[in-house]
Amino acid sequence: MLSSPLPDNFHIVAQPLQCGRFTLTFERPLIMGILNVTPDSFSDGGRFVARDAALAQAAEMIRDGADMIDIGGESTRPGAPPVPLDEELERVIPVIEALRSAGVPLSIDTYKPAVMRAALNAGADMVNDIWGLRREGALDAVKDSTCGVCVMHMLGEPQTMQMHEPVYRDVVAEVREFFEERLRALMAEGIGAERICLDPGFGFGKSVIDHNYALLAHFAETRPENSRVPLLAGMSRKSMLGAVTGRMQPVERVAASVAAAVCAAERGAAIVRVHDVAATADALKVWQAVRAAVKRNARHNTTQ
Repeated sequence: MLSSPLPDNFHIVAQPLQCGRFTLTFERPLIMGILNVTPDSFSDGGRFVARDAALAQAAEMIRDGADMIDIGGESTRPGAPPVPLDEELERVIPVIEALRSAGVPLSIDTYKPAVMRAALNAGADMVNDIWGLRREGALDAVKDSTCGVCVMHMLGEPQTMQMHEPVYRDVVAEVREFFEERLRALMAEGIGAERICLDPGFGFGKSVIDHNYALLAHFAETRPENSRVPLLAGMSRKSMLGAVTGRMQPVERVAASVAAAVCAAERGAAIVRVHDVAATADALKVWQAVRAAVKRNARHNTTQ
């Protein structure tokens, strides 16, 4: 039986995250800007394939408040075809090299160990893996570095995961159990908890409304018990938002994406992964101001 939508641990401040050249702390939620250098991303496919366009978009996101940039060279939308290794490398490595001095952590969104290695050599600070470092060679690719790793939960695989209705006995409990297993596996390979963040994988083998919104409502409960490992929420422009708003095109879901990011922050997200950095940053500042006012009022009442 799930507890209330705002459990006692929803306000836990995540422990610092060692992320390559950076140590991230979470006095506030951090914003990860999405940079897709792909022709077929579900939301902005083709806009940033050219290197100069990608660099300009990264610079704009950083100006708008992005705390880190997540660079992806292969779409993982449902039904997306795999990208050959050489092609993925050609897309992402020049961008990572050019952004090395941008002053924010760079994340590589890939499940291929060879891309992980090349990206880390080029200057990436984090590996964001939809497979949760379960594929052969993935752990070996990251374990001897200082990079951060984002372990995502996915039921099935991108090409087929939404073709059949996903089935869970309890989606929140099963995602938490998956995270507990992955933490044990990574730590057994010498990857300390201080290098790990966890992503429940909204839209990756979940029913559009029931599973995704159960995970959002009970987001903090996906964190393994007695753990302060940071949680990452990635819902930006996804179909779960279109399903409740009626907005059919991803670019129409900006307001819904911002609302989802704030909901995730309220429920313990340390990092929100978004396309719309400026709007998300503004909304989170308002949310933070409200929380600060609540704390001031609470302190005032206790001193009376």
